[in-house]
Amino acid sequence: MSRGRSAVQEEIQQTRPFSSASEEGVVALVRTADLLRRALTRVVEPQGITLQQYNVLRILRGSGADGLPTLDIAGRMIEQAPGVTRLLDRLQAKGLVRRQRSSEDRRQIRCWITPAGLELLGRLDRPMQEGARAFMSPLDARELALFIGHLDALRAGPDARGPRTEENPVHGPAARRPRIQGER
Repeated sequence: MSRGRSAVQEEIQQTRPFSSASEEGVVALVRTADLLRRALTRVVEPQGITLQQYNVLRILRGSGADGLPTLDIAGRMIEQAPGVTRLLDRLQAKGLVRRQRSSEDRRQIRCWITPAGLELLGRLDRPMQEGARAFMSPLDARELALFIGHLDALRAGPDARGPRTEENPVHGPAARRPRIQGER
């Protein structure tokens, strides 16, 4: 029995079937990530920053008074950014971060968010939370928890997959379904 065209096939106007469900899943995931990225970009762009710059500011806010070395910021980025130094250059030019060479290791540059950076994040916190909530609103709490578990399993990769069980329908310990608030 053949099924009709999927939503992603309709969206990208693909007339031929995908060669596999895996291929369709990858295309759907990339398409969805792009839609989310565009929605969140509409929130941060009016403030004069990019999503990657927003991510750097959030990382630095979380590091507190200690700040972070540039390489640590790069390792914590949600999306890999080859030019973290350029991101920091732009943020520093806007007065949102400050940098200082380490006195212990002259090769290391430590970074901090400035009060202006904190103020900007304060203005963006609610709109970004609302944007995330609106984007994920088609899923109820249980579906969202399962979705997060599926994404965890994909990021863990095939080597981290444990056996599929009734208790663990998504593979691996990292992919176990999180407990829903109020669930026993």
